[in-house]
Amino acid sequence: MGRYEVPPLPYKYDALEPFIDEETMRIHHMAHHKAYADGLNDALAKINALSHKNYIIGILSDLGGVPADGRDAINFHGGGYENHRMFWESMMPAGGGSPGGRLADEIDVYFGNFDQFKRMFSEGAAAIQGSGWGWLVYNPTYSRLEFLPTQNQTSPWTMKKVPLLGLDVWEHAYYLKYQNRRSDYIDAWWNVVNWAEVEERFLRVAS
Repeated sequence: MGRYEVPPLPYKYDALEPFIDEETMRIHHMAHHKAYADGLNDALAKINALSHKNYIIGILSDLGGVPADGRDAINFHGGGYENHRMFWESMMPAGGGSPGGRLADEIDVYFGNFDQFKRMFSEGAAAIQGSGWGWLVYNPTYSRLEFLPTQNQTSPWTMKKVPLLGLDVWEHAYYLKYQNRRSDYIDAWWNVVNWAEVEERFLRVAS
């Protein structure tokens, strides 16, 4: 694959205002995401796998095949790299609302309705101790949607689950604007969710 680079945002740094501020977006993307990309490249180089044929999703999905001395670093930096790549694409200016089509139907089946799903997701993400992510995932083993919290930068791919929508609840994602008010950040984030992108991810794996 070669070296991993931070992809450009699909919108301007201030495009998610007032819900996510420009300075946070700029630092989060240019500093934090770049640190995960650099860390992933270094971790792969140390085990002579920088030119691994699989994209990082494939590597994370078979983490047991990674040499033990590089596994933790690739889990952390590889998860951080891919989680953030998805995170940027999961948001958009003038986003929010609720999903439609088959994804909406499946949310009703497994969570009761969209409001109950939103409440479960928000409460689950707020309750994560320390740093981590809240996820809507597709479990291919049981062909169903699930909510999944993960610690630090652990990716759902390492658990054989397909991430559809992820919320970064590390403090660097919200501390400049919301300080310690994680719940306020979560409530605001729903206003920028790119449901069209989430639905496309779902249909790719559930069709």
